[in-house]
Amino acid sequence: MNLIFFWRPVPCLLLALLAATGCGRTPTGLAGGSPGAPAHAAPAEVGVVTITPTNLTLTTELPGRVNAERIAEVRARATGILLQRLFDEGADVTNDQVLFQIDPALFKASYDNAQATLAKAEAALGEAQTTARRNETLAKVKGVSQQAYEDALAAEKEDQAEVLADKASLETAALNLGYARVTAPISGRIGKALITEGALASATDATEMAVIQQLDPIFVDFTQSSADQLKLRRALAATGGAPGGKGARITLVLEDGTVYSATGQLVFSDVTVDEATGSVTVRGEFPNADKLLLPGMFVRGRIETGSQPQAITVPQRGVSRDANGQASVLMVNAQNQVEQRSIQTGAVAGDQWVVTSGLTGGERVIVEGLQKVHVGATVKPVPFAASDAPPAAAAAVTPVNP
Repeated sequence: MNLIFFWRPVPCLLLALLAATGCGRTPTGLAGGSPGAPAHAAPAEVGVVTITPTNLTLTTELPGRVNAERIAEVRARATGILLQRLFDEGADVTNDQVLFQIDPALFKASYDNAQATLAKAEAALGEAQTTARRNETLAKVKGVSQQAYEDALAAEKEDQAEVLADKASLETAALNLGYARVTAPISGRIGKALITEGALASATDATEMAVIQQLDPIFVDFTQSSADQLKLRRALAATGGAPGGKGARITLVLEDGTVYSATGQLVFSDVTVDEATGSVTVRGEFPNADKLLLPGMFVRGRIETGSQPQAITVPQRGVSRDANGQASVLMVNAQNQVEQRSIQTGAVAGDQWVVTSGLTGGERVIVEGLQKVHVGATVKPVPFAASDAPPAAAAAVTPVNP
């Protein structure tokens, strides 16, 4: 059987493609390339901060509540119907300013009666004195008996005692009449009236009528554990402060995060530890001319305990910790390559860690773009824009565990 072979020429295009495949080119997806990426990618751009030693004011931050320096409860000392309120609620009042008027009619009648009784007693005393003087003269010439003279002296003394008693009654009546005009015991800001016109004010029940609080200056009471209190005392003593830290400067941070414009000073540290909480109260005093601080407000106080010259700080966002709590940062060396450095931290200054070891001035720490790099990678460092960072708290340093 004869075999017949048919040959068809390979198209030129197919031969060209086969030749191109064997010319040493590496297709996408094989060694030497990466899918969807250029063969030579540009270095990743990262934000860095250059470490610069600074002088820090060391502080301890404590939670606190605002309290009035003095609080006076205005209560009734006379019983009667309230006729009039003589102040504006929420206004400032001065010491001895009249606040309420209680019906004085009954007290005025008692006062007038006491006056009349005293006048009668004084008249009787005058008569007794005259009789005693006359009998004294007559007794010398035997004009009256000695007994009559002694009886006249006794009557004089009785009338003198009666006058003293009636004077005391008149003073009591005058006080009760005065109590009908309720006055402010201290200067300060008065709250709302707790009793209305027409209501019965009772001296027996000491009816509460209003509350006055002295707001300038004003107190802020801070609480801290007894252990932290010992640390605070030692820190203040080390900087030459007064015993117990009295006079130490305090800065307030208000509820909305703003810093109070005026600084205060430490004036009192309690001598007793609360057994239930193990805490100690520390009191600061602040000027409050504009009445911005109100009793009951929650604030945070930064008590200055000293200063640390040439301190090394690094933004918290640039510090990471491993499972053991060891802190580290990623740095950019002179060759723009990423290095990892272990550091020791000792305190927080606003949004910064205070570094006790591991960093020196002039070194560059990565704080932005950490997720795009790894140790040994070449990067393009750019200065970190401070405006992109969260606002830092004002120069405050709070001791924490490293």
